[in-house]
Amino acid sequence: MAMTLRLTDEEAQRLQAAAEREHTSMQEIARRAINQYVSRRSAMREEALKRIVAEDAELLDRLAR
Repeated sequence: MAMTLRLTDEEAQRLQAAAEREHTSMQEIARRAINQYVSRRSAMREEALKRIVAEDAELLDRLAR
């Protein structure tokens, strides 16, 4: 799927510098960042749900009845 990403001049310069440092493309750097963001958000959500279930186990059990 194609996508247009609009960056400020500063963001584009920073992305280009990172790509040059890592000897890869700007696209690859952006794709990695997106994947890391999505993975981290999913992990945070899962941890929050686990914490809620553990902290509210008694209440959840009563509601289930």
